[in-house]
Amino acid sequence: MARYVTLRALQAVGVLWAAFSISFVVLYLLPADPVSIAADAGGSGTAVDKAAVAELQARYGLDRPLWEQYWTALTHAVRGDLGHSISTGQPVTNAIGDALPSTLGLASLALLFATVGGVSVAFAATYSRRPWLRNALRSLPSLGVSVPTFWTGLLLLQLFSFQFRLVPAFGGHGFAGTILPAVTLAIPIGAVIAQVLATGLESTWRQPFVDVAVAKGGSRWWVQRKHVLRSAALPTFTIAGVLVGNMLAGSVVVETVFARTGVGRLTQTSVLAQDIPVVQGIVLLTSAVFVTVNLAVDLLYPLLDPRIAGRTRRAPNETTADIITTGEEVGARA
Repeated sequence: MARYVTLRALQAVGVLWAAFSISFVVLYLLPADPVSIAADAGGSGTAVDKAAVAELQARYGLDRPLWEQYWTALTHAVRGDLGHSISTGQPVTNAIGDALPSTLGLASLALLFATVGGVSVAFAATYSRRPWLRNALRSLPSLGVSVPTFWTGLLLLQLFSFQFRLVPAFGGHGFAGTILPAVTLAIPIGAVIAQVLATGLESTWRQPFVDVAVAKGGSRWWVQRKHVLRSAALPTFTIAGVLVGNMLAGSVVVETVFARTGVGRLTQTSVLAQDIPVVQGIVLLTSAVFVTVNLAVDLLYPLLDPRIAGRTRRAPNETTADIITTGEEVGARA
């Protein structure tokens, strides 16, 4: 187990380095000059003093060779120094720290809504014995994924803020100001959870050990909760990293539509201003969350399915998904 955790930690470091390097190259390949954008803060489009631009470039080290800029930024990032924002001069860690609590509150509430809604739809779709109801419920996840997030947010604003006046429209705080953005962000995430979980539930219902549980007198509801759900939930945990990535990406749109401060809104303004240090800091934060969630999921697999615990010493090229598949085959033969 220690060797496995060490390898995953090294992989996480590699992912963080790759994310930092790719974002650095992409941002520096953009045609506009971030210093010129920052100097023309008013957006007037008038000519900017070249001496002032040169002074700002020297201050942020943008007049150095590209490899030197990359090495300086990388070594500082390793020490936890993400530099200063070109637009505001504020330390990047402070800018992200100020925006993070709002996004964490929004993401936590959205994850709660997505989990409850997705699991409920998946349970109802597989538990119901009426074909028309089962088909209707199974079509909901596809609809939730396909509808654009910004359209959902605008529709909810029109209904609950402008027409019924139940919640504030823009920039609200507390639960009343967060519920509409959270629902908007939760719909596509919950749709993915429902789709994957419903597929897993239907597949698990066809396993022999479920027939044994039913033959012993277990009710359909009891068997689904006690036997089917535990095995069917594993694929849903597998895509946890993807769901976190979708949630962080969706927060950019949601916080823009609802005029909320947060990491998503900070990402949008930083990309438009080509504020390289801030964008790289957000990329590193997103990558760190992604690899942490995936590592936590892999470590939780043996707790979720005891069949995997006996095979923690995997073959060199064997993945967790391979172990799960083999474990299901063993359970079926048992």
